[in-house]
Amino acid sequence: MEPSVFKKLYETNVNDQIEKKGSFAYLSWPYAIAQLRLADPTATWEVKRFEGDLPYQKTELGVFVEVSVSVQGITLSQIHPVLDSRNEPLLEPSAFDINTSIQRCLVKAIALHGLGLKVYAGEDLPQGESKGATRQLASVKGKGEVVLLTDRQLGYINKLVDETKADVNQLLGFFGFDSLEHIPKSEVNRVIRVLEQNRKEAA
Repeated sequence: MEPSVFKKLYETNVNDQIEKKGSFAYLSWPYAIAQLRLADPTATWEVKRFEGDLPYQKTELGVFVEVSVSVQGITLSQIHPVLDSRNEPLLEPSAFDINTSIQRCLVKAIALHGLGLKVYAGEDLPQGESKGATRQLASVKGKGEVVLLTDRQLGYINKLVDETKADVNQLLGFFGFDSLEHIPKSEVNRVIRVLEQNRKEAA
């Protein structure tokens, strides 16, 4: 992408378009799409289809959707859990819940190209934990200070490793992590997806 396009989207003032629901802030999806197409009329987006051509994937941790957005030849993808009004994962969401998450996921995928990126700064910090709970924040070699996966996510990944008899060193080398405990939270879904695919192929 040309730097000027990202810069234009990043510097767009979105304050008047932010919707508040409780303590959470969201950027209006019609506005996000309009700004995206104004910046790049050829921009496109795609909702990923999973097994059975469904627009969502069920896991033991919850239900996830994925949307990719292409701007000037660069495609960036965002994964989003299906959440309730308290931003808690839904294990049995309705069609409305899934549709809402797809819209939010689309806006976040657009944000990867610059628009409203500032809105989501710090949102990946664990919900409901005190500021003193620093276990989730650590310095990772080559990546600086990052937010790490939760204990629950680590437990599920360890379970998948056991079930698939995966070579942990090979897995870490593939993703470029130095340990399972240091998996960045932003990469958790990608690791889980690979392990779940390995489990499916081994079944």
